[in-house]
Amino acid sequence: MLSICFRTLNIALLFTALLTPQLSQATIPEIAPGTAFKPLEPTRDHAMITQQIMNNLLRGHYEHQRLDDKLSSRVLDILFDDIDSTRSYLLAADIKEFEQYRYSLDEALNRGDMRPAFTIFNRFQQRVSERLSFLLNELHNNAANYHFDTDERLDLDREKAPWATTKAELDDLWRKRLKNSILNLKMAGKEKDAILDLLSKRYQNQLNRVHQSQPEDAYQTFMNAVTRAFDPHTQYFSPRNTENFNINMSLSLQGIGAVLQTEDEHTKVVRLVPAGPADKAGNLQPADKIIGVGQAEGDIVDVIGWRLDEVVELIRGPKSTTVRLEILPANSSGTDSKIVSIVRDEVKLEEQSAQKDLIEVKDGDVTHKIGVIDIPTFYIDFQGRMENKPDYKSTTRDVTVLINELKEEGIDGLIIDLRNNGGGSLEEAITLTGLFIPQGPVVQVRSTHGRVEVLPDQDPSVLYDGPITVLVNRLSASASEIFAGAIQDYGRGLIVGGQTFGKGTVQSLRPLRSGQLKITQAKFYRVSGDSTQHQGVIPDILFPSLFDKEKIGESALEEALPWDTIRPAEYSSYKGIGATLPALRQRHQNRIEHNPDFRFLREQKALITELRQQTQVSLNEKVREQERKANDDKRLKLENERRKAKGMTLLTSIDDEETDNAAETEKKDDKKPEEDDALLIEAGHILVDYMNIQTASMTAQREAK
Repeated sequence: MLSICFRTLNIALLFTALLTPQLSQATIPEIAPGTAFKPLEPTRDHAMITQQIMNNLLRGHYEHQRLDDKLSSRVLDILFDDIDSTRSYLLAADIKEFEQYRYSLDEALNRGDMRPAFTIFNRFQQRVSERLSFLLNELHNNAANYHFDTDERLDLDREKAPWATTKAELDDLWRKRLKNSILNLKMAGKEKDAILDLLSKRYQNQLNRVHQSQPEDAYQTFMNAVTRAFDPHTQYFSPRNTENFNINMSLSLQGIGAVLQTEDEHTKVVRLVPAGPADKAGNLQPADKIIGVGQAEGDIVDVIGWRLDEVVELIRGPKSTTVRLEILPANSSGTDSKIVSIVRDEVKLEEQSAQKDLIEVKDGDVTHKIGVIDIPTFYIDFQGRMENKPDYKSTTRDVTVLINELKEEGIDGLIIDLRNNGGGSLEEAITLTGLFIPQGPVVQVRSTHGRVEVLPDQDPSVLYDGPITVLVNRLSASASEIFAGAIQDYGRGLIVGGQTFGKGTVQSLRPLRSGQLKITQAKFYRVSGDSTQHQGVIPDILFPSLFDKEKIGESALEEALPWDTIRPAEYSSYKGIGATLPALRQRHQNRIEHNPDFRFLREQKALITELRQQTQVSLNEKVREQERKANDDKRLKLENERRKAKGMTLLTSIDDEETDNAAETEKKDDKKPEEDDALLIEAGHILVDYMNIQTASMTAQREAK
């Protein structure tokens, strides 16, 4: 959420800074008098908007929920989770007091009474103000006496921790967090005065933001707890946040091509726009958290606790200029940051278009030509089509041209690469499927009223009837899942890669008296009757994945609608793939057992899992240095084992990896795909295996006759 109150000022304070025992106090300001948080009051409009929202939810949401005690209880739990997910601000006494609302929020919503919501919000903001004031006072009075040679440890995972019973408990927690922040900054090479200045400004800015909160902040926070009780994609947008919520910079002429949102105090990367600057740079990934922003060679500005629109203003800038982001990588323990550089640019439509390539797969003495079509998104130029332009662009039209070109090059098989394709036009997913099957149903859509509409491909022709494989990963979503699911259900091709995202719901925007409501009103189902929701598409052959399913994907979202089934559509499937899967899986396993890239993926995943499972961090500087060195040594060992097996230059330090990778990226255009994409080339081998098994089967059948 944009509001600083949504999961506000949370565990991110842990990861930002730290210092030596002797700290200068010159730059630490005293807490100004009169800084108490002033309670907010609901407005008259809030009552009317609430009733309008509830009417839409109860009558128009896909899940027909009742406004009752059960919903009331869930809203209260979600609200606690949204505002204080790490249980670091509110006291047990606060929670006990608010229990009086557990079974009465439904009546309050029915009346449009926002007083309970504002009571909770005001108390939370008061507690946040107290914590920030504590941090500033601690910096001023006690930080100089901190020592980093003790055996203290800080708990990082507090989602299930008991609520603190006293302020003294919270004081001790936040003292440790401050020590951790100072230590992180010290280990990052910051000087004493710079550390104190940075932390002082951070906490004072956050305190100022708390005191600048408006009634709309409280209202949006509560109403999004209500909408989340229906499902995570149903959301209320205040007038101020209608255009800013989940800001998508993909259309910004001065952006980096990333979709961002606020999570706790951090700005989190939700996804990268295909062919955008960040995607091309390759150094920013979904679930990474941005904690600082710098311009070219300028200083990094600390942005922990900032509003999303303010962070975006720093990230945006003139085209061809460089922005530097300090991030907490998603695949790390969450304590070590790194800085990445991205050149701002425009996301060009032609760069998001489907592209073709050709790879050669050797099978003994035979070399097979395998066509590859990379589809970053499902796109269509609606304006061009409406104007009857003969050359308007769309996924299906472009892929048609590419397939015909590949057929002229004599391909033996075809790979459709949908990795990182987050979806797009439903119509294009249907017509693209139609290039590979005769006319027939492609997807089913069930409305909130239970009506099922079957959406078919109506073209009886088949453009390509050869063997195909669809390559997917965790970021393949929505329209990608519809296409992959249809190909799998029809038995038309193999699906390989990682389990897809699981986004199988349909939302619409509804105008309100003030703001907008995004509401889930339908659900996608495959022709087999299986939903793509929550479960996504499970490949026939799974590849190892570095994506964390607990952080990325529909199943990672609490309150996500479940997977279910409806009656299958009437369709005729191809025969043969199912019988080949056991042999294909065995050949795949045999091949990747000693493949250095796949071995590296498996071992890297194990290391990342180990780091993610660390729930505590030491506040002892020597221990922390030892832990960091041990982790770096493990990463270096894994990387050099891979490089040695592939005949590449070995690294002397893990810090050299990013520089070396950047150099490799610059040379990427001169390389064949199989040289730097192990997953793609393995997909090619699997397709060749399938072709060989099919050929052997047909030969055996002919000989039997």
